[in-house]
Amino acid sequence: MTRRELLAGAACASALWARSHWDRSRVSAVTDQIGNTSDEAIAFAHEYGLQSVEICNRPGTSREYFLLTEPEIKVDALRFVNEGIRVSCVNTSLLRFAWPGSEPALQAPEAPDAREKRLASEKARWDRRMEDLHRAIRCAQILGTDKVRIFAGSRVADPQGMYQRVAETVGEMALAAEKEKISLLIENDTATNVATSAELAAVVKLIPPKAVGIDWNPHNARGLERSFPEAYQLLPKKRVLNVRVQAAGVVPDSPDKEDWKSILLALDRDDYKGKIGLETHIFDSTLIAAAHSSMEELMRIIREVS
Repeated sequence: MTRRELLAGAACASALWARSHWDRSRVSAVTDQIGNTSDEAIAFAHEYGLQSVEICNRPGTSREYFLLTEPEIKVDALRFVNEGIRVSCVNTSLLRFAWPGSEPALQAPEAPDAREKRLASEKARWDRRMEDLHRAIRCAQILGTDKVRIFAGSRVADPQGMYQRVAETVGEMALAAEKEKISLLIENDTATNVATSAELAAVVKLIPPKAVGIDWNPHNARGLERSFPEAYQLLPKKRVLNVRVQAAGVVPDSPDKEDWKSILLALDRDDYKGKIGLETHIFDSTLIAAAHSSMEELMRIIREVS
């Protein structure tokens, strides 16, 4: 056997090993994005053999899980346990608003009374951020997960000028979360000061890694960067603790489809151990149909790389 054949065989074996780690046990989905009720969401999970779900709003309502009462959360936690489903992440809107002293890059003119009302609401949210964090932590503990998704404040004209403040604010919250063995995950979102992979990397670099990770949503940066390979290469891989799939980035007929096969193989090659979660991100009557078509395609890709 020649040296070239030996190297080719080793590369092939390596590829096969890398392709063996993905299966449906590592696929999750946000419950209010796959069902109009909790029953529908659970049925969806069972239909596709999902062992995990993420939670955000209680299905069929606009109420965030972490803002429910403990008895309400415990009812659903018990239901998930009885159905053999784990919760992999609590998605919250924590810090997804304009922080006092910052000026959001609004797309439309703002009437004086609307501005005054917004500022009062945002100040109230800022003042209770630690209280809300503790509610989110308690929600995660009841549901049996160690991950809470947060944001980096409404986007300003110069996001880079907010990086240090984001690091200090999230860092303070991370200290509280760390004591409870909870990781805070910053998601990139174009409405916030962290929209791209480059911005994610820049911000988390300023925060000690122990309790702060990345919730990577490649489709959220569509139009700002190419998710793979360029944007992916910028991510600090050990900080990536959750990955999101949007319908527009995975359904077969989408003009904006992401290269999920390559992304999954790269994640596995870089020893990613977390989940990929379907967040359909559709807010009309086509939600459930899109959830099914998205999950069917995602499972097809999973089978292809496993």
